[in-house]
Order: sequence, then structure tokens, then C-alpha cells
Amino acid sequence: MSDRPALSALVEGMLASYRRDPQAQHINRRVLPSRVEILEAVQLLLELFYPGYFGRQDLDQENLAFHVGNLLSTLREKVERQVEACLGFTAECAGRGPGSCSEDARRVTSAFLARLPAVREALVLDVQAAYDGDPAAASIEEVILAYPGMLAVTVHRVAHELHVMGVPLMPRIMSEWAHSRTGVDIHPGAQIGGSFFIDHGTGVVVGETTTIGSNVKLYQGVTLGALSIPRDERGRVIRDTKRHPTVEDGVTIYANATVLGGDTIVGADCVVGGSVFVTESVPPSTRVALRPPEMTLRAKADAGDYVI
Repeated sequence: MSDRPALSALVEGMLASYRRDPQAQHINRRVLPSRVEILEAVQLLLELFYPGYFGRQDLDQENLAFHVGNLLSTLREKVERQVEACLGFTAECAGRGPGSCSEDARRVTSAFLARLPAVREALVLDVQAAYDGDPAAASIEEVILAYPGMLAVTVHRVAHELHVMGVPLMPRIMSEWAHSRTGVDIHPGAQIGGSFFIDHGTGVVVGETTTIGSNVKLYQGVTLGALSIPRDERGRVIRDTKRHPTVEDGVTIYANATVLGGDTIVGADCVVGGSVFVTESVPPSTRVALRPPEMTLRAKADAGDYVI
């Protein structure tokens, strides 16, 4: 006799789990955005922003207009469909009927597409900042094709546009995909100025209400985070407050530095050294650094059996 449980018993066990806890399931509901199609839209955007680098590589002046028109047409359909799904999903979660969000989705999608040339212009400045800021970069092509920080910034600039337009869920799906691919976690709500460069990238965290000026450079492991999570008298998290720092123009923040707090301002042209912990504002043109640790050198013969 087989010791495997009967399929009917397994089915009933899963159904019982669904009944015990209604969370983490999408049953008896109608609307849910498609993560797959949202990420397909990201790929189309990469082709639009960096023609010839992603997707079709045989582009020339004769076929470029047709290619861009085809990309935009496909992108419009996908974005409009997913924006409508995101708006309907939010309405349903709030206890309202999802109704028809098609008109709002059409309006938002048109506004989003109209912003793409300006977004690309910002990204070109980011690419140049990465090339200028990293002596290891052999070419602009290397920055676009290989740098994880560049991919993270590209996706952020798209996600931020949708976030500002009030689209729920979709921007976060985009940003967390970039996070999983690059190790760089930028919330779509963060405001980032021009010529932004993240060097190496892994472990960088930029919180929702962070404001970053122009010509800012972050190294790996930098956290721009919240000092604490504000709560109301009933212990609920207070949202829509400035929880994360402001980094002004021309700032460089080195590896593993942590800057916390909504009232914390790192003034223009500051240099924040590696591994420092900043919770108070820093005046412009200031260098912030830890006191260098004292290092001891001993001859190997004198070291004995001491093992680090």
C-alpha cells in the first residue's frame, strides 16, 4: 500500500489553509495587475531609452522611426492595460467596486508617454555622470550594458514618474525587480536630481521620502533611511511624512555610510566618508569622517600564536 497521502486530502488541507487566513490569496476577486506584463513594459522602455543597446541591433536612420513607433504602440497598450488593472485593484481593496478605470488609465498613460523624452534626457546625463565618475569605465557602452547602478537608476526614473501620477503598485513592482537584479533598492517616491551616479551599487538603499540634488554620487552600501517610524496614538504607522534625509547638490557619500532622518540635510558639496552614521544635518562643503583607527604592525616573529 502506498504511504502517499490521497490527492483529495492534500486539496482539502490547502483549502483549509485558505479558509483559516484570508491573506496572501486572491480568490473571489476580479482585478490583479500582471507582473509579467509590467516587466515586459520595462524591457520596451530600455529599448526606447537606449536604442541599439537593448532589443533590435540593426537600427539605422531608415528603419529607426518605424522601430520607435512600433515600440511606443506596444508600450502604450501594455501600460494602459496595467495602469487600469492597478487602479481597479486598489478600488477593490478599498471595498469599492473596481468599476471602469479605463478613462483614468488612458489619461495617465498618455501623460506618462509624453514624459519619456524628458526622462531619456535625464538618463543620458546619468550615463555621462557614471562614465565621468568612474575611472574604471572604459566606455559609455560599458556603463549602459554592464553597470547595475545604471539599470537601477533607469528603472527608478520610470517608476518615479508613475508614482507621481498616482499609479499604485506598478511602480513598486518595477523598482523591486530592479532591486532583485542589481542589489540597489530605490523607492519610487524618492526624488533624484540630474547626473546621479551609484558606483558599484550593491546594498544601496534610498527611502521613499529621500530628496537628492544634482551631481550626487553614492557608493555601495549607502543607506538613506528613516531614523524612526512615526506612529499615532493608536500605534499605527503615520504615512505621508518626511522620514528620510535630504542630500543637496554635489554630495559624495562613500561606502557603507548611513544617513538617517527626515530632518537631516547633507549640505551641498559635502563629502561623507565610509561607514559613518549621520543623524544630524551637515553644513555645506563639510567633510564627515570617522577618526582613523590605530593600526599596529608587528614583525611575524614577534606575533607568537596570536590569530585574528
